[in-house]
This record gives sequence, C-alpha cells and structure tokens, in this order.
Amino acid sequence: MQKITIIGAGPGDPELLTVKAYKLIKNADVILHDNLVSSNILDLNIAAEKIYVGRKFGDQSDQISRQDRINQLLHEYYLKGKKVIRLKSGDPYIYGRAAEEARYLVKHELPFEVVPGITASIAAANTLNIPITERNHSNAMLICTAHTADYSFEQLNGIAHMLKAGNTISIYMGLKSLHRIIPKLLEVCKDETIPVNAISNVSRENQQIITGTLANIESKIADSAIPMPVVFIIGATPIH
Repeated sequence: MQKITIIGAGPGDPELLTVKAYKLIKNADVILHDNLVSSNILDLNIAAEKIYVGRKFGDQSDQISRQDRINQLLHEYYLKGKKVIRLKSGDPYIYGRAAEEARYLVKHELPFEVVPGITASIAAANTLNIPITERNHSNAMLICTAHTADYSFEQLNGIAHMLKAGNTISIYMGLKSLHRIIPKLLEVCKDETIPVNAISNVSRENQQIITGTLANIESKIADSAIPMPVVFIIGATPIH
C-alpha cells in the first residue's frame, strides 16, 4: 500500500517546492491542505480531491477536534488505498504541527514519510538578500514565536538576550503581538538602531517588505497596514 506523506509546500511560490514534493503533489489522489498553501501549488494537481483542514488567525474552533479529524481522514484514505498527502505551508516541523500527526501515524502503525519544505524566514532571507548569519557578525539564527500556544510571553526575555548577544532572530506569528515584543527587545538590548525586517506573503506576487529599526518599526507597520502572514527577521540588514 501507499505511504501517507506529510509535505512542506514552502512559502508559496511553486518553484520553491522540492522536486520530491512536486512529484508527490502531482501524483496524489487526495490532498489535505492548510490555509496558507497557495492556490498555485494546489492547482498543480487538478484531478486530486482537495480537502481544506486549515485554520486562520482568530479561529476559535476546537483544535483537538480539528486535529482528530485530520488524523482520521489520513487513516481512512490510507485504508482505501489512496495516495493521500498532508500538505502544509513552509516546513512541516517548523510550526506545522507535523509532530501530532506523526505520533498518531506511529501509534497506529501507518507507514509515512515527511518531505521538508523551505520555511518562510529562510525564503525571505534569500529572496531579499538578508544575511541571517555572517562571519564576524552573527553566528546563529533563532527561529521562534514570541508567545506559547496559550499566549504566555515568558520566553520573550530569553529571545531578547539572544538578540543582544549579536544573533539574528526570526519571529513567526508576531504581527498582532508587536506591542509586546518590541518593548521587551528594547528593554534588554538597549539599542534602538537594531534592524527589523517585516516580510508579508513571502515569495508570492503580493510580497511586501517593511524595513526599519526597533525604534520605528511599529509606527511603520501601523502606517502600512501590511497583511498577514508576516515573518520578522531582526538583527540583519538587507544587502542592496
């Protein structure tokens, strides 16, 4: 029987798919996809049955029930002999909740594989020439969210100290929490000139970037009404 495949669709541009992901998408019978998977990627396979299983910002639906439904669909289509794929934006194991599905599949002894995808911060860094690591400047990059699943901001202090030490940080899902993030970074780093890049819709036709500093990025974003999804790269400046 076929394997279940969990695939990272990358940030949105179909040309940034891995060759393996492209082939699997083209040959799939069923595609369970998230909200941020681009229509250009879904359109690579017109014949496949496509089932939306994602969520949007502010979605108040029960997440346990949602995940149970996804697991059940993967299980059912596999038993029917279908080539079923779970298609996630970015990389499955970077805020893609692939771990929950993988544990279910292992528990039920269902064969599967995970295909990596390019995560938004890496795509943004390359398309916009932002050196996230650079000799004599930054030797590490931290990919993080500013808050936990229950919107606790306890880890923000540690993130700020990573930035203060000269590392680059990339913050996912931080647009609506910027009023909490920036003051803490300023409090710890005590440097208003640290560069901040806010990138919306990475790699897509409507990609936007706002560059600023810890001192002015909040006002710049407020003036622009930049849309979600946004990834932040802080501590590195684009090469022009």
